[in-house]
Amino acid sequence: MSSTQILVIVLIAVVVIVLAGVAWFLMRRQSLQRRFGPEYDRAVAEGDSRLSAERDLRERERRHSELELNELSPEARERYAAKWEEIQVRFVDAPENAVGAADDLVTQLVGDRGYPTDDYDEQLDHLSVEHARTLGNYREAHEISLRNRKGEATTEELRRAVLHYRSLVADLLGGGPAVPDADTAGEPARDSMPDATREADRGATDDSTHDSTQR
Repeated sequence: MSSTQILVIVLIAVVVIVLAGVAWFLMRRQSLQRRFGPEYDRAVAEGDSRLSAERDLRERERRHSELELNELSPEARERYAAKWEEIQVRFVDAPENAVGAADDLVTQLVGDRGYPTDDYDEQLDHLSVEHARTLGNYREAHEISLRNRKGEATTEELRRAVLHYRSLVADLLGGGPAVPDADTAGEPARDSMPDATREADRGATDDSTHDSTQR
């Protein structure tokens, strides 16, 4: 075999190795994108680079694998579903109280599933590995809950927070519709918002019309 043939074979081998490495790299990236979904995009947007974001996500996977997660018993799922229904009903008369209760319920549920709850950011990292699709909802709901404690959240924000909490509760419970659907429970969907809210909106409109007439 001539030196030229050997060189060609070596070059082909190098190209194959490089292509295999690229394919492996892209497969790992696609795996992260499929697993983390919107969390992947968020990590890339907030990270120094795509590579550093991907390292962070793989580190989340590693730490998540060390957790001892628990599957809830059917009885526990039913208890949580019942508590959630009570929160939805409570929203009608006391939306501020319902949002606070929803945040507390989610924290308790997360803890019972085996996730750490002492540090909120760490909790988000762990949840992102298996519950990335609903994590954005949880973030917004929790932020609204914090504003609610300061009396700064609007009724519309409170309604949205409860809907967001509901999606995470359903995701954490898993295994079927343990959380009642909007058509069968008191979920504060827009069409079933508290009468007080709609009355307040109409009252504001009537007052505006009255003031305009007076002028």
